[in-house]
Amino acid sequence: MNQEEHPIGVFDSGVGGISALQAMIRTLPQEHFIYYGDTANAPYGTKETEEVIACVREVTDRLMKRKIKALVIACNTATGAAAFTLRKELTIPVIGMEPALKPASEVRKDGDILVLATPLALHQEKFNLLMEKYGEGAVRVPCAGLMELVEQENWNGAKKYLEEVFALYDLKKVDAVVLGCTHYVFLKGMIRRMLPENIVITEGSDGTARQLKRVLAKNHLLKEHGEGKVELETSGNPEDIGKMRRLLKRDVSE
Repeated sequence: MNQEEHPIGVFDSGVGGISALQAMIRTLPQEHFIYYGDTANAPYGTKETEEVIACVREVTDRLMKRKIKALVIACNTATGAAAFTLRKELTIPVIGMEPALKPASEVRKDGDILVLATPLALHQEKFNLLMEKYGEGAVRVPCAGLMELVEQENWNGAKKYLEEVFALYDLKKVDAVVLGCTHYVFLKGMIRRMLPENIVITEGSDGTARQLKRVLAKNHLLKEHGEGKVELETSGNPEDIGKMRRLLKRDVSE
């Protein structure tokens, strides 16, 4: 098998990375993706960095045995914790994600940018560097527990959680909201309905998909013909596969 025919490994701590996978399938419909949700070890966002790296190494070893041609870390927390380490250790391209603070900064007028993310993601060095470049007006909004509500498909619970979060801020003084966790993308439609129309919502899925395509093309790994396919795997309950399938079909604008 030519290397461009090999699969692309995609993983997250749970089902949130399915939102990034949706964007990758739209951008690269001919590719073969293996998505691994590390649900047995979720959430990553409340763990120490070394714990996250250990989890990520275990998932990566599993995916490398499948002869993947590239690895996508479809998780902001895991990217911040482990991307640098993986790029040193692996011989294949490693694509990560980061909170979409740069596009939010580009639409900012003189208001705030609310950055919703896990507690760990908001205090990693990678995010601090982003803040130095694009963080004028940015406010860290740690959302411990929100990722778990998405994992549980508890949409009413998520709505109540978000209402309480946004009640803490004067939304008339907010220009943008950054969804800094792939799980939160499944709440995008809900969040859109909660916010004034002028507030821009940014997230990184499409940018990550475009970056994956660029990297594959640069490394002569792009599969340009044939039909794509998706395999779903989990370290946790087999029922999580059904949840992944449901989310893969879910319109994030709902």
